[in-house]
Amino acid sequence: MREVFHEKLDRVSNDLVEMTNLVGSAMNRATQSLLDADLHLAESVIAGDSLIDDLAAQVEEDCFQVSARQQPVATDLRIVVAALRISASLERMGDLAAHIAKSARLRYPASAVPVELRPTFQAMGAVAQNVVAKTGAVIATKDVTLAGDVARTDEEMDRLHRELFNTVLSPNWSHGVEAAVDVTLLSRFYERFADHTVTIAKRVAYVATGEPYNSIEPSELGLRVVRDA
Repeated sequence: MREVFHEKLDRVSNDLVEMTNLVGSAMNRATQSLLDADLHLAESVIAGDSLIDDLAAQVEEDCFQVSARQQPVATDLRIVVAALRISASLERMGDLAAHIAKSARLRYPASAVPVELRPTFQAMGAVAQNVVAKTGAVIATKDVTLAGDVARTDEEMDRLHRELFNTVLSPNWSHGVEAAVDVTLLSRFYERFADHTVTIAKRVAYVATGEPYNSIEPSELGLRVVRDA
């Protein structure tokens, strides 16, 4: 029975890693659709979000089955609880990628991003790709020492988010209210995307150390295992 139990947990872990791959692909394509005003690409991101939702539902079902049949305790219980929360974060990250694609679709055939802000959104897209790849590695390896990289990459996204706000609020902004609303919302989608990766890293730290999720500060990610060893 324990062998079946651990096989089920391995499947859950593999599904979570696959979700990070799907989310990373969705964000990459959403960014391209935004920058290129590519309607076909935007539609593919929106349609593909159902695959992420389906995997999230599978993870949830597997976790409930494990809880009902095996009644896990201690570390095993933390794994199950964390997997449910991680799946929810990844599902939400897929939604955020879809929101970006919907913004591209809404403004088609025009671009939702003014020319001078293209480099900022290109950078945000690159940071999003980087941070979700690191998140997949943290989930796959359960290595909390890697989690600190996630938090540091999130800080770079926060910097870009602030930079965009400064541009929109500048007296030199000449694109009107509608464009300001568009880019502010889009920037928020990227910022929240990265925030979810920090949440996931904290969940993995919770599994590894048993410390309450809310007690782990982002700046401490990557230090917990060393401190507790």
